[in-house]
Amino acid sequence: MRRRRSSGAFFFPFFPFFRFFLLFRLRTVRILIVEDEPKTAAYAKKGLTEHGFVVDIAANGVDGRHLALSSDYDLVVLDIMLPGADGWTVLREIRGKKQTPVLFLTARDDVADRVKGLELGADDYLVKPFAFSELLARVRSVLRRGPKQAGETLKIGDLEIEPRRRRVSRGDKKIDLTAKEYALLDYLVRNAGEVLSRTLIAEHVWDMNFDSDTNVVDVAMRRLRAKVDDPFEVKLIRTIRGVGYLLEGPAA
Repeated sequence: MRRRRSSGAFFFPFFPFFRFFLLFRLRTVRILIVEDEPKTAAYAKKGLTEHGFVVDIAANGVDGRHLALSSDYDLVVLDIMLPGADGWTVLREIRGKKQTPVLFLTARDDVADRVKGLELGADDYLVKPFAFSELLARVRSVLRRGPKQAGETLKIGDLEIEPRRRRVSRGDKKIDLTAKEYALLDYLVRNAGEVLSRTLIAEHVWDMNFDSDTNVVDVAMRRLRAKVDDPFEVKLIRTIRGVGYLLEGPAA
């Protein structure tokens, strides 16, 4: 006779899914889409609404800026080329007063535009045309990270990052990093405890159309470790063979 699987055995493998589900369904998650193309806005709103989000739309930068600053949204999906005020301006004004997560959704696909958006404080950047499945995945990813804290000091063990001053230290020793090394470390720290694949790291720190056949991620990681880990007894960055990298604090 086939033994009946217990309810605990059935649900345990799916616990991460249910934790994610409960996190975003116990309260209403509000998203603002600032997009002047009606079909794109309607397409995104329909899909996000079907997945349980409450979505508002602003058709120009002026209205988008007003709604973003006067209401409490969990995420703003923002185009760059907007009438009234462009996305760069809207993002600057949001960041001047709030730390609401912002996802750029735009046809501007130059690397320079992506870098500018991220440096201005955007949390992610998705290029049109896009598949809704990717938009949904990025929306969920940004929401899991939560809003950035403007004055926060990021800490993992004795490692500290001060984002405003781009200052890095371990204990009482200051660590000098290049811009790319800093971006790499910042991404690792903000996702501490999570295994990050080389593809994910490349998408966030380099061009999103990164050539996976090159070893630029591994080379950069070696250089970062030489400054952040090698001089210290406790190592924070781990290589997960065949997968990617993980940054985590020392065991308690």
